[in-house]
Order: sequence, then C-alpha cells, then structure tokens
Amino acid sequence: MSYLPVLLDDHDLAGALEWLETQPPYAIADEIARMDEVNSVVAFRLLDKDRAIEVFEELDPVDQQQILQGLRDQTFRDLVEAMDPDDRARMLKEAPAKVAKRVLAGLSPHERQMTAALLGYPEGSLGRYMTPETVALHKELTVHQALETVRRRGGQAETIYTLPVVDVGRRLLGVVELRDLVLSDPDALLADLVDTETPHARATDPAEQAARLMRETNVIALPVVDSEDRLVGLLTIDDAVEVIEAADTEDVARQSGAEPLERHYMSASVFQLSRARAVWLTLLLLAATLTVTVTQAFEGELETVTQLALFIPLLIGAGGNAGAQAATAAVRALAVGEVRTSDLLRVIWRECRTGLLLGCMLAVVGLGVGALFVGWKIAAVVGITLVVICGWASTIGGTMPLLAKKLRIDPAVVSAPMVTTLVDATGLIIYFSTAKIVLGI
Repeated sequence: MSYLPVLLDDHDLAGALEWLETQPPYAIADEIARMDEVNSVVAFRLLDKDRAIEVFEELDPVDQQQILQGLRDQTFRDLVEAMDPDDRARMLKEAPAKVAKRVLAGLSPHERQMTAALLGYPEGSLGRYMTPETVALHKELTVHQALETVRRRGGQAETIYTLPVVDVGRRLLGVVELRDLVLSDPDALLADLVDTETPHARATDPAEQAARLMRETNVIALPVVDSEDRLVGLLTIDDAVEVIEAADTEDVARQSGAEPLERHYMSASVFQLSRARAVWLTLLLLAATLTVTVTQAFEGELETVTQLALFIPLLIGAGGNAGAQAATAAVRALAVGEVRTSDLLRVIWRECRTGLLLGCMLAVVGLGVGALFVGWKIAAVVGITLVVICGWASTIGGTMPLLAKKLRIDPAVVSAPMVTTLVDATGLIIYFSTAKIVLGI
C-alpha cells in the first residue's frame, strides 16, 4: 500500500519527495491517477524535470489534462514539447478548448505541425495513434550508410528497432530490423535485406484493427501508409497494447451494461460512477416492463394453475444466463477476429444446437425438481420449456452481436444485459404457451 496520499494530506512534503525518489515512473503515475486533483498536481510538481516527463508519459490523457491545468507556463511548455506527437494528439482529443489552445500555443512550429497532422485523422483511426517520428531508409543505401543514417537521425525517432525502407517517392517497400543491419556486411545493399512481406496498414484504418494485426503477426512496429502507399508513420507496440487495452475495457463495461469510465476507478467520483451506469440501468428497466406485460397477458393461466408461478424465476434465470454466455462468447470472438459477420448462419446453427443440448441437460434437473414439488405434468412443462428457452436464448445471444456489427453498432452494446432482458420476456411467452398446450388450459 502506498502512503503518498497520507503524506500529502499531512503536508509531509519531505516524506513524499523521499517516496517519489524511490519509485519507478509507472508506479508514481498509478498513484497520481488514484489521487484527487489537488494532491495529484502537488505530487507531480515535486518531481524533477526529467522524471516528471517520464511520469507524465505514463499517465492516461484525462490525467495528463488535469496535471497540465495546474502547472505554470514554462513547466507546461516543457512537458507538452517533450511529449511524443501521438500521445499529445490523444490527450488533446478530449481536452477542453482552453487547454488545447494553450498546448498548441506552447509548441515549437515543428511539433505543432506534427500534432496538427495527427489530429486531422478521424477519431479512432490509426493515424491518431501512430508516431510520425521515424527513420525511413532508402532502398539503395548500403548497410554502412543505413547505420550512419540511424545514428544521425535516431535520436529524434520514437523507435529504431524496426526501420521502414522506401523508394524515391517515399512509397513503402518493406522493413529491415536493426539487428539485421548490425549483423550484415557493411557493403550489402538494403534492397537485398528488406522484408517485403511485412504487414502494414493505412492511416485511416481503425486503430484497434491495426493493433490486433500486430498481435497476430508478432511485430513490434507496424508501418503506416497513406492512400498512395507512402510512409507516414509507425504504430509501436506500446501504443498497440494501449489500444487493445482501451478496446477491451470498453467492451467489458458495455457487456455489463455501463459506459466505460474515462479515468482511473479510484479517482472517479461517486457521481461519475453513477452516471456511467445510470443510462443503461434505466433503459434495461424500461425494457424489463416487457416481462410485466407478458405476465399480465397470461394472468388467467396463472390463476388457473398457480403452481406455474413457482418456476418463473428458475426459467427466466436459466434462459438469461444461457443468452448471456452466448453473447459474451460472440462479442469476444468478434473482437479477436475468430468470427466474422459472414459467419452469421454458421453461428446460428452452432448456438442453436449448443443451447438445445444445454437445455436437455437442465431439463433432467428441472423434471426431477418439478416432480418432487408439483407433480409430473407441470414438471414436463418445465422440462420442455428449459429445452426450448435455452436453444432460443443461445441463438439470440450468439447472433445479436453479429447483427449489430452488420449494422455498424458496437456489438458490446447488445450484449449480456440486453440479451438477458429480451430473453426474460420471450422466455415467459414460451413457458406459458407450453403450459397451455401440455396442461390444456
């Protein structure tokens, strides 16, 4: 447990400074993200310039904005100038206009131009996350000349381990690894070493798609090109990991029926936590009125056989859980590329059979419980309903995310809570319809 917030609350700046000097940048950034606005700025201002830049780069954009708002002009300018252009662009995406204007005004012309170029790409696109600071090597260079170029220009690049190779028009031909340059004959030509099969992506492609491509192909940097295949930057592995983490965090939040938080959980206020969850809870509550409507529609059947009411929680719970499992599996499979929207019919067939099999297994339990408490006739209703409702719920849960994807809706939006609510209402219709047929009511 960290004692930094306690030290700051006790105004023990000497103790806080001692703690900061013993911790790595990522640990300091995590503590700053957990603290309120005042203490986070105080802690940050205790850091020396070089260490402050390292810590600042570890913070999420919303926390960076909070820190910048509490800094004096010179410190402010030093920080934003030292940031990588891609990190700066992401921070400015959500920044208030006043902060964004102050950041851009404090930049050198070169840094301002690079930042403006990244901000010109669509939100969520690869162009917002790539670094334009690369060392591009011409194909006709020798290994010796290439290494001299890396030594001369590498200090301004974000990475030099993967080096794009281009032609006269700066069109991407492939990449060469720094390791291969170091180990090759100094007189060898880059054209003989370049890997032309390396994956690449366009700046307008979705950042998440490019990040997952990096994971699948095991590269540490992905060349980024424009519409004419000219090199414009690289997506580095650290940024790719952040993209995937952010996408997965958003999916998990939406799958639980909430909006993703924009800041660290521990620094978010109770109001912010409530706001993230309130909208979906309200929508789901309204959707749940379908269940009430269905129950009211079959009120006569319930009055005739009151024992039917005993199994309503069991049945809608089983159906909701089956649907939620299928929806979660489908959303995840879509996210990692295991399933495509073109697989819709195959998914329907797979989930339908899976649900029916699960329903048969549960029906055995349902028959035993029903026979024990209410007799075989109602037990048969429960058993048949379990088979049908599980098959239906799994089919709905597995296909709704794919249909959402086809309609360009985030699949996570129509995930577990929404599927569960829908299955609850339709499950009751299945239950009471089965009861009418079997019991003749």
